Amino acid sequence: MYLLPAIDILGGKAVRLAKGDYNQVTVYNDDPVAQARVFEEAGAAWVHVVDLDGARSGVPENIAIVERIVRETSLSVEIGGGIRSLETLKRLVDAGAARMVLGTALVNDPELARAAVDAVGGDRLTAGIDAKGGEVAVSGWIEGSGVAATDLARAMNEAGFRHIVYTDIARDGMQTGIDVQAYVDMAAAFGHPVIASGGVASAADIQRLAPVAASVEGVITGRAVYEGTLDVAEGVRMCAGLTAAEGGAAC
Repeated sequence: MYLLPAIDILGGKAVRLAKGDYNQVTVYNDDPVAQARVFEEAGAAWVHVVDLDGARSGVPENIAIVERIVRETSLSVEIGGGIRSLETLKRLVDAGAARMVLGTALVNDPELARAAVDAVGGDRLTAGIDAKGGEVAVSGWIEGSGVAATDLARAMNEAGFRHIVYTDIARDGMQTGIDVQAYVDMAAAFGHPVIASGGVASAADIQRLAPVAASVEGVITGRAVYEGTLDVAEGVRMCAGLTAAEGGAAC
């Protein structure tokens, strides 16, 4: 298990949205690359980047920032937001992204999901499944899809994806704690461990994952690290410790 501090980019700045609402924006750093360096210095190996502009428009608008994070830090970058074509995927590969997150396209363009696996390989792709009440949300969390999150997870496994980020929208950015069982259910449907996102408020929430560590590949945290309720260095150590307890190797 490993920690992925989050950098959500809107208008060129590192921000967080409350429950995915573009009208509830908090700016935490005017320079996302500087924020990435802070996470690197704290011991993080990964960073989860979301292009919020791209998620809303359907076209990535912050690839240059991804390129700078890759060039100026040693972090592995997982990037999502507006990835809805093979051309965009290839641009992000060229930018140095370690993994690309497909979200809306999984529902609206399932052929793209399969073509993406053929183009870059399932291990370089992450299925971004964002749900409210068990229903997948699309278009930057603006619209419901009518698709059950567990059904989509099964389909992504069959398509060849090997990573999932599952976000509980109702908890995201709210620091209300995590729903442990939701990650267990998603991992069972997907057939692989999932990356947990949404609601991580403190080290205690990471510790709550201990009994189900085999179902969790990584933990994304955003507002908690920006507002100081979770120390990145401590989170990195805890995730590595849970992995060791499971008898595996930290990524």
